[in-house]
Amino acid sequence: MGWIRGRSRTAASLVVLLPALAACIPQGAAPNPDATRYRPRQTMPERQDAPPPSGPPRYEPYRIDEGVAALPAPRPAWQARPVNADAKPIDTTTYVVRPGDTLRAVADRTGAGAEAIARANGLTVPFMIRAGQRLSIPGGRYHLVRSGETGIAIARAYGIDWSRIVTANGLSEPYTLRAGMRVLIPGATPGSSSAAERAAAFRLDVDDLITGSAPALASNQRPAPPSRSARRVLAPTEAISEPSRLRGVFGWPAQGRIVARFGPSGASGERFNGIKIAVPVGTPIHAAADGVVAYAGSEVPTLGGLVIVKHGDGWTTVYGHASRLLVQRGQAVKRGQTIALSGDTGLADRPELHFEMRKGRTPVDPIAQLPRS
Repeated sequence: MGWIRGRSRTAASLVVLLPALAACIPQGAAPNPDATRYRPRQTMPERQDAPPPSGPPRYEPYRIDEGVAALPAPRPAWQARPVNADAKPIDTTTYVVRPGDTLRAVADRTGAGAEAIARANGLTVPFMIRAGQRLSIPGGRYHLVRSGETGIAIARAYGIDWSRIVTANGLSEPYTLRAGMRVLIPGATPGSSSAAERAAAFRLDVDDLITGSAPALASNQRPAPPSRSARRVLAPTEAISEPSRLRGVFGWPAQGRIVARFGPSGASGERFNGIKIAVPVGTPIHAAADGVVAYAGSEVPTLGGLVIVKHGDGWTTVYGHASRLLVQRGQAVKRGQTIALSGDTGLADRPELHFEMRKGRTPVDPIAQLPRS
């Protein structure tokens, strides 16, 4: 009987303790119904910038940020500052320079972009022109950039790949847009869908985020200095000062077995832009070098949780498939600093880290840049 009474007292104690223990167990954030999107099944190409498969894709519901935990952050600039597709078409003409004209004044009078005029006439910095000089004015559709607009938002508004706009305008590192600049909008590919349909189908890739995510600066505006803490959240339309020079050398973002290598892969021979490192879920992901976070989010569905860091001298590193993001856009990071935790988000078929290195827009084999382990 003493044993039975002892058991009864133990059971009664458990009844009291269980509700208290349950209250200590994290329940997770409630799902956001606005985050629901659709993605192709795992049969689609794994590379983030691969062309879509032929034939109608099959879709299944998922959350674009499924499995990704991130710090609270404002909407990206391309959502916070939408673009109206109000480009003005102009004809190819010749302009005779008047006394006191500047290249910017000629652009304002003709409606063309100053940069396009300079390229068409072989002008170089400081773009000096003289009275009586005859300038060729290249025709086309020119979009007037407003403060805070991004290349991504411009491309989406016109349903044109941002990479085509970069090429058409001869944009280069650091791909800075300024308010008042006129950007030449290439024509749509013959036989393609309407502009509205192209805009609705627009999908981000890594190149878009590297070259087209920075908001345009006002004429008298300077980029904001990087934040030293993830707790300081910068406005989405605030341009961030990036490093001009690479400091030190690159280090490994994580230690593990390399399961996919840079270059052509598979029977199709499609080029893979980085490497994949197999690591357990929750493994710390380290910044490969000092730099500034250019992007932290989950809007490239194939890569899941994604961090992009710019290091100066044109170098950028990319970290994908993260389960938790620990940094914010505009945050300064040091080599070896933990910026995320690994996961199997996006289209990863195992817990792994997707890692890329780029020089300008060109993917570079990370193995050749990292120390031998």
